[in-house]
Amino acid sequence: MSLVEVTDLTVGFGGLRAVDGLSFRLAQGAALGLVGESGSGKSTVASALLGLHRGTGAAVGGSVRVAGTDVQAASDEELRRLRGGRAAMVFQDPLSSLDPYYAIGDQIAEVYRVHTRVSRRTARARAVQVLDRVGIPDPVRRSRSRPHEFSGGMRQRALIAMALACEPDLLIADEPTTALDVTVQAQILDLLHTLREDTGMGLLLVTHDVGVAAESVDEVLVMRHGRLVEHGPVEAVLAAPAQPYTRELLGAVPRVEARREVGGGARTPDVPRPDVPRPDTPRPDVRQPDAGGTPPGGTQPDGPRADGPRADGRRTATEPPGEVVLEAHGLRREFGRGKRALAAVDGVSLTVHRGETLGVVGESGSGKTTLGRMLVGLLEPTAGEVRYEGRVSSGVNPTVQMVFQDPVSSLNPRRSVGESIADPLRARVRGVRGRDEARVRARVTELLERVGLEAAHYDRYPHEFSGGQRQRVGIARALAADPRVIVCDEPVSALDVTTQAQVVALLGELQRELGLALVFVAHDLAVVRQVSDRVAVMRRGRVVEEGPADEVYESPRDPYTRQLLAAVPALDPAVAARRRAERREPALA
Repeated sequence: MSLVEVTDLTVGFGGLRAVDGLSFRLAQGAALGLVGESGSGKSTVASALLGLHRGTGAAVGGSVRVAGTDVQAASDEELRRLRGGRAAMVFQDPLSSLDPYYAIGDQIAEVYRVHTRVSRRTARARAVQVLDRVGIPDPVRRSRSRPHEFSGGMRQRALIAMALACEPDLLIADEPTTALDVTVQAQILDLLHTLREDTGMGLLLVTHDVGVAAESVDEVLVMRHGRLVEHGPVEAVLAAPAQPYTRELLGAVPRVEARREVGGGARTPDVPRPDVPRPDTPRPDVRQPDAGGTPPGGTQPDGPRADGPRADGRRTATEPPGEVVLEAHGLRREFGRGKRALAAVDGVSLTVHRGETLGVVGESGSGKTTLGRMLVGLLEPTAGEVRYEGRVSSGVNPTVQMVFQDPVSSLNPRRSVGESIADPLRARVRGVRGRDEARVRARVTELLERVGLEAAHYDRYPHEFSGGQRQRVGIARALAADPRVIVCDEPVSALDVTTQAQVVALLGELQRELGLALVFVAHDLAVVRQVSDRVAVMRRGRVVEEGPADEVYESPRDPYTRQLLAAVPALDPAVAARRRAERREPALA
Protein backbone atom coordinates (compact mmCIF):
# COMPACT_ATOMS: atom_id res chain seq x y z
CA MET A 1 0.00 0.00 0.00
CA SER A 2 1.22 3.50 -0.84
CA LEU A 3 2.18 5.92 1.89
CA VAL A 4 -0.10 8.54 0.32
CA GLU A 5 -3.09 7.84 -1.93
CA VAL A 6 -5.09 10.78 -3.25
CA THR A 7 -8.05 10.08 -5.54
CA ASP A 8 -10.14 12.74 -7.26
CA LEU A 9 -9.45 15.34 -4.55
CA THR A 10 -11.52 18.52 -4.71
CA VAL A 11 -11.32 21.49 -2.36
CA GLY A 12 -13.69 24.43 -2.68
CA PHE A 13 -13.93 27.73 -0.85
CA GLY A 14 -17.34 29.21 -1.55
CA GLY A 15 -17.58 29.49 -5.30
CA LEU A 16 -13.84 28.96 -5.82
CA ARG A 17 -12.55 25.48 -6.71
CA ALA A 18 -8.95 25.56 -5.40
CA VAL A 19 -8.26 21.86 -6.19
CA ASP A 20 -10.17 20.14 -8.94
CA GLY A 21 -10.01 16.36 -9.37
CA LEU A 22 -6.40 15.70 -8.38
CA SER A 23 -5.08 12.14 -8.02
CA PHE A 24 -1.59 10.88 -7.19
CA ARG A 25 0.32 8.35 -5.06
CA LEU A 26 3.51 8.49 -3.03
CA ALA A 27 5.41 5.33 -2.06
CA GLN A 28 7.22 4.83 1.23
CA GLY A 29 10.63 6.51 1.06
CA ALA A 30 9.88 8.31 -2.21
CA ALA A 31 9.88 12.07 -2.83
CA LEU A 32 7.28 13.94 -4.86
CA GLY A 33 7.39 17.62 -5.76
CA LEU A 34 4.19 19.65 -6.19
CA VAL A 35 5.19 22.53 -8.49
CA GLY A 36 3.21 25.48 -9.76
CA GLU A 37 2.61 29.19 -9.51
CA SER A 38 1.02 30.96 -6.58
CA GLY A 39 -2.70 30.12 -6.57
CA SER A 40 -2.24 26.78 -8.33
CA GLY A 41 -3.53 24.83 -5.31
CA LYS A 42 -0.27 23.31 -4.08
CA SER A 43 -0.52 24.33 -0.43
CA THR A 44 -4.22 23.49 -0.40
CA VAL A 45 -3.34 19.91 -1.36
CA ALA A 46 -0.67 19.73 1.35
CA SER A 47 -3.15 20.90 3.99
CA ALA A 48 -5.75 18.39 2.79
CA LEU A 49 -3.33 15.51 3.46
CA LEU A 50 -3.50 16.31 7.19
CA GLY A 51 -7.16 17.29 7.27
CA LEU A 52 -6.32 20.90 8.08
CA HIS A 53 -9.39 22.15 6.20
CA ARG A 54 -11.72 20.49 8.68
CA GLY A 55 -13.82 23.08 10.46
CA THR A 56 -12.83 25.93 8.12
CA GLY A 57 -15.93 25.82 5.92
CA ALA A 58 -14.00 24.38 2.96
CA ALA A 59 -15.81 21.75 0.89
CA VAL A 60 -13.48 18.76 0.52
CA GLY A 61 -14.33 15.82 -1.72
CA GLY A 62 -12.61 12.73 -3.01
CA SER A 63 -10.44 10.29 -1.09
CA VAL A 64 -7.23 10.97 0.86
CA ARG A 65 -5.33 8.21 2.65
CA VAL A 66 -2.09 8.98 4.50
CA ALA A 67 -0.05 6.34 6.34
CA GLY A 68 -3.11 4.04 6.45
CA THR A 69 -5.49 6.73 7.76
CA ASP A 70 -8.57 7.73 5.78
CA VAL A 71 -8.31 11.47 6.36
CA GLN A 72 -11.87 12.22 5.27
CA ALA A 73 -13.45 9.63 7.55
CA ALA A 74 -11.03 9.93 10.49
CA SER A 75 -12.19 11.18 13.88
CA ASP A 76 -10.62 14.24 15.44
CA GLU A 77 -8.58 11.99 17.72
CA GLU A 78 -7.30 9.93 14.78
CA LEU A 79 -6.28 13.12 12.99
CA ARG A 80 -4.37 14.31 16.06
CA ARG A 81 -2.45 11.03 16.11
CA LEU A 82 -1.71 11.36 12.40
CA ARG A 83 -0.49 14.96 12.62
CA GLY A 84 3.01 15.02 13.99
CA GLY A 85 3.00 11.28 14.67
CA ARG A 86 2.77 9.48 11.32
CA ALA A 87 2.91 12.60 9.13
CA ALA A 88 4.44 16.01 9.89
CA MET A 89 4.45 19.34 8.12
CA VAL A 90 7.06 22.07 7.82
CA PHE A 91 5.48 25.40 6.93
CA GLN A 92 6.80 28.22 4.76
CA ASP A 93 7.28 30.86 7.46
CA PRO A 94 9.05 29.39 10.51
CA LEU A 95 8.75 32.59 12.53
CA SER A 96 4.96 32.52 12.44
CA SER A 97 4.94 28.75 13.07
CA LEU A 98 6.92 28.99 16.32
CA ASP A 99 5.67 30.50 19.58
CA PRO A 100 7.81 33.57 20.30
CA TYR A 101 7.43 33.20 24.10
CA TYR A 102 8.77 29.67 24.52
CA ALA A 103 12.21 28.18 24.04
CA ILE A 104 12.72 26.14 20.89
CA GLY A 105 13.55 23.00 22.88
CA ASP A 106 10.39 23.29 24.99
CA GLN A 107 8.24 23.55 21.87
CA ILE A 108 9.80 20.43 20.35
CA ALA A 109 9.53 18.57 23.64
CA GLU A 110 5.81 19.43 23.90
CA VAL A 111 5.13 17.91 20.46
CA TYR A 112 7.00 14.75 21.48
CA ARG A 113 5.11 14.42 24.77
CA VAL A 114 1.72 14.79 23.06
CA HIS A 115 2.40 11.73 20.92
CA THR A 116 4.51 9.54 23.22
CA ARG A 117 3.38 10.36 26.80
CA VAL A 118 6.95 10.42 28.14
CA SER A 119 8.37 12.48 30.99
CA ARG A 120 9.43 16.10 30.55
CA ARG A 121 13.06 15.13 31.05
CA THR A 122 12.89 12.47 28.33
CA ALA A 123 11.11 14.89 25.98
CA ARG A 124 13.76 17.58 26.49
CA ALA A 125 16.50 15.05 25.79
CA ARG A 126 14.69 14.11 22.57
CA ALA A 127 14.49 17.78 21.60
CA VAL A 128 18.25 18.17 21.99
CA GLN A 129 18.77 14.99 20.00
CA VAL A 130 16.75 16.11 16.98
CA LEU A 131 18.22 19.62 17.07
CA ASP A 132 21.63 18.00 16.83
CA ARG A 133 20.32 15.78 14.04
CA VAL A 134 19.36 18.75 11.88
CA GLY A 135 22.71 20.47 12.37
CA ILE A 136 21.99 23.07 15.06
CA PRO A 137 25.38 23.80 16.72
CA ASP A 138 25.61 23.42 20.51
CA PRO A 139 22.09 21.94 20.68
CA VAL A 140 21.93 21.80 24.49
CA ARG A 141 22.44 25.55 24.80
CA ARG A 142 20.45 26.50 21.70
CA SER A 143 17.48 24.41 22.83
CA ARG A 144 16.98 27.11 25.50
CA SER A 145 16.93 29.90 22.89
CA ARG A 146 13.76 31.55 21.65
CA PRO A 147 12.84 31.83 17.95
CA HIS A 148 13.98 35.45 17.57
CA GLU A 149 17.49 34.37 18.59
CA PHE A 150 17.74 32.06 15.58
CA SER A 151 18.53 33.04 12.00
CA GLY A 152 16.02 32.21 9.26
CA GLY A 153 17.87 29.05 8.27
CA MET A 154 18.20 27.90 11.89
CA ARG A 155 14.48 28.48 12.48
CA GLN A 156 13.70 26.30 9.48
CA ARG A 157 16.01 23.62 10.85
CA ALA A 158 14.21 23.87 14.19
CA LEU A 159 10.86 23.29 12.47
CA ILE A 160 12.29 20.26 10.69
CA ALA A 161 13.59 19.00 14.05
CA MET A 162 10.11 19.41 15.50
CA ALA A 163 8.67 17.44 12.58
CA LEU A 164 11.24 14.66 13.09
CA ALA A 165 10.68 14.34 16.84
CA CYS A 166 8.17 11.48 16.47
CA GLU A 167 9.94 9.82 13.50
CA PRO A 168 7.09 10.31 10.99
CA ASP A 169 6.65 8.21 7.88
CA LEU A 170 5.84 11.30 5.81
CA LEU A 171 7.28 14.80 5.86
CA ILE A 172 5.31 17.52 4.05
CA ALA A 173 7.49 20.56 3.35
CA ASP A 174 5.52 23.61 2.17
CA GLU A 175 7.92 26.07 0.49
CA PRO A 176 10.64 25.32 3.08
CA THR A 177 13.32 27.46 1.39
CA THR A 178 11.37 30.51 0.23
CA ALA A 179 13.25 33.76 1.00
CA LEU A 180 16.36 31.89 2.23
CA ASP A 181 19.69 32.75 0.62
CA VAL A 182 21.24 30.21 -1.74
CA THR A 183 23.72 28.68 0.69
CA VAL A 184 21.15 28.23 3.47
CA GLN A 185 18.66 26.90 0.91
CA ALA A 186 21.23 24.36 -0.24
CA GLN A 187 21.85 23.32 3.36
CA ILE A 188 18.13 22.76 3.99
CA LEU A 189 17.72 20.77 0.78
CA ASP A 190 20.80 18.69 1.57
CA LEU A 191 19.39 18.07 5.05
CA LEU A 192 16.06 16.84 3.65
CA HIS A 193 17.89 14.53 1.25
CA THR A 194 20.09 13.10 4.01
CA LEU A 195 17.10 12.57 6.32
CA ARG A 196 15.32 10.64 3.60
CA GLU A 197 18.38 8.45 3.09
CA ASP A 198 18.80 7.81 6.81
CA THR A 199 15.19 7.34 7.92
CA GLY A 200 13.39 6.10 4.82
CA MET A 201 10.61 8.65 5.25
CA GLY A 202 8.57 9.89 2.32
CA LEU A 203 8.76 13.54 1.26
CA LEU A 204 6.11 15.73 -0.31
CA LEU A 205 7.80 18.99 -1.32
CA VAL A 206 5.59 21.95 -2.21
CA THR A 207 7.47 24.62 -4.15
CA HIS A 208 7.17 27.23 -6.88
CA ASP A 209 10.89 26.89 -7.61
CA VAL A 210 11.54 24.25 -10.24
CA GLY A 211 15.23 24.21 -9.35
CA VAL A 212 14.41 23.29 -5.75
CA ALA A 213 12.31 20.37 -7.02
CA ALA A 214 15.16 19.17 -9.25
CA GLU A 215 17.45 19.11 -6.20
CA SER A 216 15.15 17.13 -3.97
CA VAL A 217 12.55 14.79 -5.52
CA ASP A 218 12.13 11.66 -7.62
CA GLU A 219 8.90 12.68 -9.31
CA VAL A 220 7.31 16.05 -10.06
CA LEU A 221 3.64 16.94 -10.38
CA VAL A 222 2.91 20.25 -12.09
CA MET A 223 -0.30 22.03 -11.06
CA ARG A 224 -2.22 24.93 -12.56
CA HIS A 225 -5.58 26.33 -11.46
CA GLY A 226 -6.09 23.36 -9.14
CA ARG A 227 -5.60 20.73 -11.81
CA LEU A 228 -2.82 18.31 -12.72
CA VAL A 229 -0.95 19.49 -15.81
CA GLU A 230 1.92 16.99 -15.95
CA HIS A 231 3.27 14.21 -13.73
CA GLY A 232 6.31 12.02 -14.15
CA PRO A 233 9.94 11.32 -13.18
CA VAL A 234 11.74 14.58 -12.48
CA GLU A 235 14.43 13.88 -15.09
CA ALA A 236 11.86 13.33 -17.85
CA VAL A 237 9.61 16.26 -16.98
CA LEU A 238 12.44 18.77 -16.70
CA ALA A 239 14.39 17.50 -19.71
CA ALA A 240 11.45 17.08 -22.11
CA PRO A 241 8.22 18.56 -20.72
CA ALA A 242 5.17 17.33 -22.62
CA GLN A 243 2.82 20.21 -21.83
CA PRO A 244 3.12 23.83 -23.02
CA TYR A 245 2.49 25.20 -19.53
CA THR A 246 5.37 23.16 -18.10
CA ARG A 247 7.61 24.52 -20.84
CA GLU A 248 6.49 28.06 -20.00
CA LEU A 249 7.20 27.45 -16.32
CA LEU A 250 10.70 26.16 -17.09
CA GLY A 251 11.28 29.02 -19.52
CA ALA A 252 10.63 31.53 -16.75
CA VAL A 253 13.35 30.09 -14.50
CA PRO A 254 16.49 32.30 -14.54
CA ARG A 255 19.64 30.32 -15.36
CA VAL A 256 22.83 31.17 -13.55
CA GLU A 257 24.88 29.87 -16.48
CA ALA A 258 23.06 31.96 -19.10
CA ARG A 259 24.67 35.18 -20.29
CA ARG A 260 22.50 38.26 -20.16
CA GLU A 261 21.71 40.15 -23.32
CA VAL A 262 23.95 43.22 -23.18
CA GLY A 263 22.55 46.49 -22.01
CA GLY A 264 19.79 48.13 -20.12
CA GLY A 265 17.60 45.44 -18.68
CA ALA A 266 16.70 41.82 -18.55
CA ARG A 267 15.29 39.81 -21.41
CA THR A 268 11.53 39.54 -21.44
CA PRO A 269 10.73 35.83 -21.11
CA ASP A 270 7.73 34.25 -22.77
CA VAL A 271 5.77 33.52 -19.64
CA PRO A 272 2.09 33.42 -18.67
CA ARG A 273 0.71 36.58 -17.12
CA PRO A 274 -1.58 35.47 -14.28
CA ASP A 275 -1.08 38.36 -11.91
CA VAL A 276 -2.04 41.40 -13.95
CA PRO A 277 -4.63 42.37 -16.54
CA ARG A 278 -2.82 44.23 -19.28
CA PRO A 279 -4.40 47.56 -20.22
CA ASP A 280 -5.45 47.98 -23.84
CA THR A 281 -4.72 51.71 -23.84
CA PRO A 282 -1.27 52.97 -24.85
CA ARG A 283 1.07 53.63 -21.97
CA PRO A 284 1.96 57.27 -21.41
CA ASP A 285 5.60 58.17 -21.07
CA VAL A 286 6.56 58.91 -17.47
CA ARG A 287 9.41 61.27 -18.31
CA GLN A 288 10.01 63.61 -21.22
CA PRO A 289 13.18 63.49 -23.32
CA ASP A 290 16.19 65.24 -21.86
CA ALA A 291 16.86 68.82 -22.83
CA GLY A 292 19.78 67.70 -24.95
CA GLY A 293 17.56 65.47 -27.06
CA THR A 294 18.47 62.15 -25.53
CA PRO A 295 15.42 59.88 -25.66
CA PRO A 296 14.21 58.22 -22.45
CA GLY A 297 16.43 55.24 -21.75
CA GLY A 298 19.15 56.41 -24.12
CA THR A 299 22.60 57.77 -23.29
CA GLN A 300 24.75 60.31 -25.03
CA PRO A 301 28.03 58.62 -25.95
CA ASP A 302 31.25 60.36 -25.11
CA GLY A 303 32.71 59.49 -28.47
CA PRO A 304 32.11 57.48 -31.64
CA ARG A 305 31.37 53.80 -31.30
CA ALA A 306 31.75 51.15 -33.91
CA ASP A 307 28.32 49.60 -33.71
CA GLY A 308 26.15 52.63 -32.94
CA PRO A 309 23.02 52.75 -30.83
CA ARG A 310 20.50 49.97 -30.95
CA ALA A 311 16.96 50.64 -32.05
CA ASP A 312 15.54 49.36 -28.76
CA GLY A 313 17.55 51.85 -26.69
CA ARG A 314 19.80 49.27 -24.99
CA ARG A 315 23.49 49.84 -24.59
CA THR A 316 25.79 47.73 -26.70
CA ALA A 317 29.01 46.05 -25.70
CA THR A 318 31.21 48.88 -26.95
CA GLU A 319 29.08 51.78 -25.75
CA PRO A 320 30.62 53.66 -22.84
CA PRO A 321 28.59 53.92 -19.64
CA GLY A 322 26.52 57.00 -18.88
CA GLU A 323 27.46 59.62 -16.33
CA VAL A 324 27.92 58.62 -12.71
CA VAL A 325 24.65 59.21 -10.84
CA LEU A 326 25.48 57.57 -7.52
CA GLU A 327 28.76 57.08 -5.64
CA ALA A 328 29.60 55.54 -2.30
CA HIS A 329 32.99 56.15 -0.70
CA GLY A 330 34.20 54.13 2.29
CA LEU A 331 30.71 53.46 3.66
CA ARG A 332 30.62 51.99 7.14
CA ARG A 333 27.62 51.36 9.34
CA GLU A 334 27.83 50.11 12.91
CA PHE A 335 25.02 48.91 15.15
CA GLY A 336 25.47 48.98 18.91
CA ARG A 337 28.11 50.79 20.95
CA GLY A 338 31.52 50.20 22.42
CA LYS A 339 32.85 46.66 22.39
CA ARG A 340 29.48 45.33 21.28
CA ALA A 341 29.40 47.45 18.13
CA LEU A 342 28.85 45.40 14.98
CA ALA A 343 29.96 46.69 11.58
CA ALA A 344 27.17 45.58 9.22
CA VAL A 345 28.88 47.43 6.34
CA ASP A 346 32.61 47.98 6.50
CA GLY A 347 34.42 50.20 3.97
CA VAL A 348 32.28 49.75 0.84
CA SER A 349 32.92 51.94 -2.19
CA LEU A 350 31.06 51.72 -5.50
CA THR A 351 29.75 53.76 -8.42
CA VAL A 352 26.53 53.49 -10.41
CA HIS A 353 26.17 54.94 -13.92
CA ARG A 354 23.05 56.11 -15.63
CA GLY A 355 21.20 53.31 -17.41
CA GLU A 356 23.15 50.44 -15.83
CA THR A 357 22.26 47.83 -13.25
CA LEU A 358 24.62 47.03 -10.40
CA GLY A 359 23.77 43.71 -8.77
CA VAL A 360 24.68 43.24 -5.10
CA VAL A 361 24.68 39.62 -3.91
CA GLY A 362 25.56 37.80 -0.72
CA GLU A 363 24.11 35.69 2.05
CA SER A 364 21.74 36.94 4.72
CA GLY A 365 23.74 39.09 7.11
CA SER A 366 26.30 40.11 4.50
CA GLY A 367 25.24 43.77 4.70
CA LYS A 368 23.36 44.05 1.39
CA THR A 369 20.18 45.59 2.76
CA THR A 370 22.07 47.93 5.11
CA LEU A 371 24.11 49.16 2.14
CA GLY A 372 20.96 49.70 0.08
CA ARG A 373 19.31 51.72 2.85
CA MET A 374 22.38 53.94 3.14
CA LEU A 375 22.36 54.54 -0.62
CA VAL A 376 18.75 55.72 -0.39
CA GLY A 377 19.39 57.78 2.74
CA LEU A 378 17.21 55.76 5.12
CA LEU A 379 20.31 55.02 7.23
CA GLU A 380 23.06 57.47 8.10
CA PRO A 381 26.57 56.05 7.55
CA THR A 382 28.81 55.77 10.60
CA ALA A 383 31.63 56.74 8.27
CA GLY A 384 32.04 57.49 4.59
CA GLU A 385 29.75 59.41 2.27
CA VAL A 386 27.18 59.01 -0.49
CA ARG A 387 27.21 61.37 -3.49
CA TYR A 388 24.27 61.94 -5.79
CA GLU A 389 25.36 63.23 -9.20
CA GLY A 390 28.61 64.45 -7.66
CA ARG A 391 27.06 66.19 -4.66
CA VAL A 392 27.43 64.93 -1.11
CA SER A 393 24.03 64.44 0.44
CA SER A 394 22.74 63.31 3.80
CA GLY A 395 19.26 62.04 4.46
CA VAL A 396 16.63 60.96 1.93
CA ASN A 397 17.15 62.19 -1.61
CA PRO A 398 14.12 62.05 -3.95
CA THR A 399 16.31 61.20 -6.94
CA VAL A 400 17.05 57.81 -5.33
CA GLN A 401 14.04 55.64 -4.50
CA MET A 402 13.65 52.14 -3.07
CA VAL A 403 11.51 49.11 -3.91
CA PHE A 404 11.27 47.02 -0.75
CA GLN A 405 11.39 43.26 -0.32
CA ASP A 406 7.98 42.92 1.33
CA PRO A 407 5.39 45.11 -0.37
CA VAL A 408 2.77 44.13 2.23
CA SER A 409 4.65 45.68 5.13
CA SER A 410 5.76 48.71 3.08
CA LEU A 411 2.18 49.65 2.12
CA ASN A 412 -0.33 51.06 4.60
CA PRO A 413 -3.18 48.52 4.80
CA ARG A 414 -5.66 51.27 5.73
CA ARG A 415 -5.00 53.39 2.64
CA SER A 416 -5.74 52.64 -0.99
CA VAL A 417 -2.74 51.90 -3.19
CA GLY A 418 -3.49 55.03 -5.19
CA GLU A 419 -3.11 57.17 -2.10
CA SER A 420 0.19 55.46 -1.23
CA ILE A 421 1.53 56.16 -4.71
CA ALA A 422 0.33 59.78 -4.48
CA ASP A 423 2.32 60.50 -1.31
CA PRO A 424 5.62 61.33 -3.09
CA LEU A 425 3.74 63.63 -5.47
CA ARG A 426 2.01 65.49 -2.65
CA ALA A 427 5.28 65.78 -0.74
CA ARG A 428 6.63 67.95 -3.55
CA VAL A 429 3.76 70.43 -3.36
CA ARG A 430 2.33 70.96 0.10
CA GLY A 431 -1.32 71.85 0.44
CA VAL A 432 -2.50 70.18 -2.78
CA ARG A 433 -6.14 71.16 -3.41
CA GLY A 434 -8.75 71.26 -6.15
CA ARG A 435 -7.33 71.04 -9.66
CA ASP A 436 -3.90 70.06 -8.31
CA GLU A 437 -5.51 67.07 -6.61
CA ALA A 438 -7.09 66.06 -9.91
CA ARG A 439 -3.65 66.28 -11.54
CA VAL A 440 -2.19 64.06 -8.80
CA ARG A 441 -4.86 61.43 -9.40
CA ALA A 442 -4.27 61.58 -13.15
CA ARG A 443 -0.54 61.14 -12.61
CA VAL A 444 -1.09 58.16 -10.30
CA THR A 445 -3.38 56.63 -12.92
CA GLU A 446 -0.59 57.00 -15.49
CA LEU A 447 1.85 55.25 -13.16
CA LEU A 448 -0.57 52.41 -12.41
CA GLU A 449 -1.07 51.76 -16.09
CA ARG A 450 2.65 52.11 -16.75
CA VAL A 451 3.44 49.22 -14.41
CA GLY A 452 0.72 47.01 -15.89
CA LEU A 453 -2.15 47.72 -13.52
CA GLU A 454 -5.44 49.53 -14.18
CA ALA A 455 -6.79 52.97 -13.33
CA ALA A 456 -9.58 51.31 -11.32
CA HIS A 457 -6.97 49.89 -8.97
CA TYR A 458 -6.44 53.36 -7.46
CA ASP A 459 -9.16 52.82 -4.85
CA ARG A 460 -8.29 49.25 -3.94
CA TYR A 461 -6.37 48.22 -0.82
CA PRO A 462 -3.17 46.17 -0.58
CA HIS A 463 -4.91 42.99 0.62
CA GLU A 464 -6.91 42.91 -2.63
CA PHE A 465 -3.79 42.37 -4.73
CA SER A 466 -1.56 39.39 -5.43
CA GLY A 467 2.11 39.45 -4.47
CA GLY A 468 3.20 40.38 -7.98
CA GLN A 469 0.62 43.15 -8.21
CA ARG A 470 1.71 44.60 -4.85
CA GLN A 471 5.29 44.69 -6.05
CA ARG A 472 4.13 46.59 -9.14
CA VAL A 473 2.46 49.09 -6.81
CA GLY A 474 5.80 49.49 -5.01
CA ILE A 475 7.52 50.18 -8.33
CA ALA A 476 4.87 52.75 -9.27
CA ARG A 477 5.35 54.52 -5.94
CA ALA A 478 9.11 54.64 -6.54
CA LEU A 479 8.56 56.13 -10.01
CA ALA A 480 6.27 58.85 -8.62
CA ALA A 481 9.30 60.80 -7.38
CA ASP A 482 10.81 60.81 -10.91
CA PRO A 483 14.03 59.17 -9.67
CA ARG A 484 17.37 58.75 -11.37
CA VAL A 485 18.25 55.64 -9.35
CA ILE A 486 16.07 52.89 -7.91
CA VAL A 487 17.46 50.56 -5.24
CA CYS A 488 15.60 47.24 -5.36
CA ASP A 489 15.94 45.28 -2.12
CA GLU A 490 15.09 41.61 -2.79
CA PRO A 491 12.14 42.68 -4.98
CA VAL A 492 11.30 39.16 -6.22
CA SER A 493 12.50 36.85 -3.44
CA ALA A 494 9.03 35.71 -2.33
CA LEU A 495 7.42 35.53 -5.80
CA ASP A 496 6.93 32.45 -7.96
CA VAL A 497 9.11 32.15 -11.04
CA THR A 498 6.64 33.45 -13.61
CA THR A 499 5.61 36.47 -11.51
CA GLN A 500 9.28 37.02 -10.72
CA ALA A 501 10.10 37.06 -14.44
CA GLN A 502 7.30 39.57 -15.08
CA VAL A 503 8.56 41.98 -12.39
CA VAL A 504 12.15 41.66 -13.61
CA ALA A 505 11.04 42.30 -17.19
CA LEU A 506 9.07 45.36 -16.06
CA LEU A 507 12.11 46.80 -14.30
CA GLY A 508 14.21 46.26 -17.42
CA GLU A 509 11.59 47.90 -19.61
CA LEU A 510 11.38 50.95 -17.34
CA GLN A 511 15.14 51.17 -17.21
CA ARG A 512 15.46 51.22 -20.99
CA GLU A 513 12.73 53.81 -21.46
CA LEU A 514 13.65 56.15 -18.63
CA GLY A 515 17.42 55.78 -18.45
CA LEU A 516 17.18 54.64 -14.83
CA ALA A 517 20.10 53.25 -12.91
CA LEU A 518 19.23 50.20 -10.79
CA VAL A 519 20.95 48.78 -7.74
CA PHE A 520 19.54 45.26 -7.53
CA VAL A 521 20.08 43.71 -4.10
CA ALA A 522 19.33 39.97 -3.97
CA HIS A 523 20.52 36.61 -2.72
CA ASP A 524 19.35 34.82 -5.90
CA LEU A 525 22.43 34.69 -8.09
CA ALA A 526 20.53 33.57 -11.19
CA VAL A 527 18.18 36.56 -11.05
CA VAL A 528 21.08 38.92 -10.42
CA ARG A 529 22.93 37.68 -13.50
CA GLN A 530 19.78 38.04 -15.55
CA VAL A 531 19.46 41.75 -14.75
CA SER A 532 22.96 43.05 -14.00
CA ASP A 533 25.69 44.77 -16.01
CA ARG A 534 28.09 44.62 -13.06
CA VAL A 535 28.02 42.58 -9.84
CA ALA A 536 29.40 43.22 -6.37
CA VAL A 537 29.64 40.21 -4.04
CA MET A 538 29.36 41.02 -0.33
CA ARG A 539 30.46 38.98 2.68
CA ARG A 540 30.46 40.12 6.31
CA GLY A 541 30.01 43.75 5.36
CA ARG A 542 32.73 43.92 2.71
CA VAL A 543 32.80 43.65 -1.07
CA VAL A 544 34.96 40.59 -1.78
CA GLU A 545 34.61 40.69 -5.56
CA GLU A 546 33.30 43.16 -8.14
CA GLY A 547 33.30 43.28 -11.91
CA PRO A 548 31.29 42.76 -15.10
CA ALA A 549 28.59 40.17 -14.48
CA ASP A 550 29.83 37.62 -17.02
CA GLU A 551 33.39 37.78 -15.68
CA VAL A 552 32.31 37.32 -12.06
CA TYR A 553 30.01 34.40 -12.90
CA GLU A 554 32.27 32.61 -15.36
CA SER A 555 35.65 33.24 -13.73
CA PRO A 556 35.06 33.98 -10.03
CA ARG A 557 38.27 34.89 -8.23
CA ASP A 558 37.14 34.73 -4.61
CA PRO A 559 36.45 31.35 -2.94
CA TYR A 560 33.28 32.78 -1.40
CA THR A 561 31.88 33.65 -4.84
CA ARG A 562 32.62 30.11 -6.00
CA GLN A 563 30.83 28.76 -2.94
CA LEU A 564 27.74 30.85 -3.67
CA LEU A 565 27.64 29.69 -7.29
CA ALA A 566 27.98 26.05 -6.24
CA ALA A 567 24.90 26.41 -4.04
CA VAL A 568 22.57 27.58 -6.85
CA PRO A 569 19.89 24.93 -7.60
CA ALA A 570 20.40 23.13 -10.91
CA LEU A 571 17.54 22.10 -13.18
CA ASP A 572 19.40 18.91 -14.13
CA PRO A 573 18.99 16.32 -11.33
CA ALA A 574 22.34 14.74 -12.24
CA VAL A 575 24.10 18.09 -11.87
CA ALA A 576 22.20 18.68 -8.62
CA ALA A 577 23.44 15.35 -7.23
CA ARG A 578 27.04 16.17 -8.16
CA ARG A 579 26.84 19.57 -6.51
CA ARG A 580 25.30 18.03 -3.41
CA ALA A 581 28.25 15.67 -3.16
CA GLU A 582 30.67 18.57 -3.59
CA ARG A 583 28.93 20.53 -0.84
CA ARG A 584 29.54 17.70 1.59
CA GLU A 585 33.21 18.64 1.49
CA PRO A 586 34.36 20.92 4.34
CA ALA A 587 32.66 24.31 4.09
CA LEU A 588 34.56 27.53 3.61
CA ALA A 589 35.86 28.75 6.96
